[in-house]
Parts: sequence; structure tokens; C-alpha cells
Amino acid sequence: MKFDFKKLREMNDLDFEQLAIWPFEVKFVVGLVIAILTGVLGFYLLVNDKLPLLETAEAKEVELKNNYEAKYRIAINLQAYEEQLARIQQDFSSMLKSLPTSNETPGLLDDITFVGTSAGLNFKLLNWQQEIPKEFYTELPIQMEVRGDYHDFGKFLSDVAGLPRIVTVHDFEMVNESGGLRLSLQAKTYRTSSTNGMKGEAK
Repeated sequence: MKFDFKKLREMNDLDFEQLAIWPFEVKFVVGLVIAILTGVLGFYLLVNDKLPLLETAEAKEVELKNNYEAKYRIAINLQAYEEQLARIQQDFSSMLKSLPTSNETPGLLDDITFVGTSAGLNFKLLNWQQEIPKEFYTELPIQMEVRGDYHDFGKFLSDVAGLPRIVTVHDFEMVNESGGLRLSLQAKTYRTSSTNGMKGEAK
């Protein structure tokens, strides 16, 4: 059927009571206008207010998908994570056993003195300093001053690192004097804090 635009000129003279006999072209245009108006009104009255809810739901969907993917990756690697956790707990337990207890700290000075004299060093100073409490442990600094030669210092530091208890060395100062070299340093050992509930594990 050919669309006759001339028929549209008759729209102003049409009677709504004779809707059934309107020309096809007029019915089409009127129907199209009504459909557009219905769509616009429906959008603003029914859909527009729901768009924020839709955006929120879509964002929630993305978040849930990401959470699911993260949990899925953990789930498929759960056995590996459990094995890794067991190794970490074992290593942590071994480290705790390497921390001296209150009863062992005096003997640690004897160990340091022994490895120093065995390396050929002469101790001029070896004193405990003020303890430094931390969140999970307590630092126990030891100030020391020894005399000897360069190679003796190297052997001494190597032997200190090999002690069964954790000892770290800091603040080196080496001075060349007439009687040889003088090395001043601070060593630190560590004790678990009694407040963290792990003191018994370190014994």
C-alpha cells in the first residue's frame, strides 16, 4: 500500500466519532504519535525512577562476581595454602625457639665471649643495655668493644651469626689504633614479650 501524504491534510477536518473511516495514513500518524507519547510517559513514570536501582544492582553484581572469583581461586588452591601455612607455622615455631628466654640471656654473654676469644679478640667492653619493648617481642641490646685484627673480626661476626640463638649486630665503628684495630658495635638479641601469649613457645 502506497503512503499518500496528501491525506494528512485532512487531519484538521477529521471527526473522532468517525475514527473507523479515517484514512490509513492518518490512522498511522496518530497511532505513531500515541505510541511515542506512551513510550515517553512510560519511561518517565515507570522506568526513570528505577534506573538508580538498576545501576546499584549492576554494581552489586560485579562486586559479587569479583568476590566469587577471588573465593574460587582460594578454593582451588586451598591445599597449597594449607601446606604453605603449615610451613610458615613451623618456621615461626623454629624462630621462637631461637629467641633466648630470661634464664638463657646471661649465658648468651658467655657464648659471645667464648666465640670472641676463640677468634683471637680481646674484649674491652661487654654490657647489657636497657631493654626495648616492642609489640610482639623485646630487644635486648649488648654494647661491646673488642680489639684484634681485621680477619679476627670477620671470624667473630661469622661465629656470632652461627650461635643457636638469634643475635644481630649493628652500628659498627672500627678504629685503627697503635695497638691494633678496635671494633665497637651493638649486638641485639630478642625475647618474646610475655603479653603476646607465646612466651611458653619460646622456651
